Amino acid sequence: MMLRKRVLVTGGAGFLGSHLCERLLAQGSDVICLDNFFTGTKDNVLHLLGNRHFELMRHDVTFPLYVEVDEIYNLACPASPIHYQHDPVQTTKTSVHGAINMLGLAKRVKAKVFQASTSEIYGDPHVHPQTEDYRGNVNSIGPRACYDEGKRCAETLFFDYYRQHKLRIKVARIFNTYGPRMHPNDGRVVSNFIVQALKGEPITIFGDGAQTRSFCYVDDLVEGFLRLMATGDDVTGPINLGNPGEFTIKQLAELVIAETGAKSKLVFRPLPQDDPLQRQPNIALAREKLNWEPKIPLKDGLKRTIAYFDDLLRKISDGRKD
Repeated sequence: MMLRKRVLVTGGAGFLGSHLCERLLAQGSDVICLDNFFTGTKDNVLHLLGNRHFELMRHDVTFPLYVEVDEIYNLACPASPIHYQHDPVQTTKTSVHGAINMLGLAKRVKAKVFQASTSEIYGDPHVHPQTEDYRGNVNSIGPRACYDEGKRCAETLFFDYYRQHKLRIKVARIFNTYGPRMHPNDGRVVSNFIVQALKGEPITIFGDGAQTRSFCYVDDLVEGFLRLMATGDDVTGPINLGNPGEFTIKQLAELVIAETGAKSKLVFRPLPQDDPLQRQPNIALAREKLNWEPKIPLKDGLKRTIAYFDDLLRKISDGRKD
């Protein structure tokens, strides 16, 4: 009988987590999907519930968990400013206590453990593009600090467990990612623009639209996760995972309008405090260690994402979600 790998995915009913659960099941793993459903939703994993190798568990990572697993992917944390600023103290607790609890579990069961870190640990960067050895420019007392500093502290904990307890760790720094199952009201730029365009509303740009982002399609990112987890114990990260293609926010808005066929006008609002002006990953390390780079161009990924949101908005207007 083939022994299946037992994998825990925290935040597994979220945008990234649900795609990761799908891939792990396709690879032949037994998957425990853990979520407290603050930003995740059962709808994201409804199609997996009939799979006998999939288990959905309601649990908050700020509390200890006792399961027997071989690998842990720690993705639990609200990742958009609207959600993580809703309860900033809980956001910090999710990053810090969540990391402590997952590291403690990994230590107890001798599991390999993956941390979904973020490009936000670089803050508003003085180095461009951002390399893993750049230590960042973060405002530790600003409105985004609950997320930025929470993730920075989680990285600290991972490397202290690695040094102190010889834990097998993998740390990925995720840059802007988009795709189907993004939360329609998460305030992130791709979902915002698509939803506004599909509704025929003006597209809201914060700042002058000259600030840049790099957009990675979710399938590419998940492939990076799996490749990082499959590396030898000497590869700990942190490793940047993102698409090095750089676009201004205004270029993104114009592309969304073109792909949706919308007549939306652009409206400009003041830039929020500490919003980074540039964000672009240097992925030389990912290319070297993982033989990984994104394959899906922004235009193709946007088509798929627009189709998802178009279907979702139709269902909502029809009063159904199935």
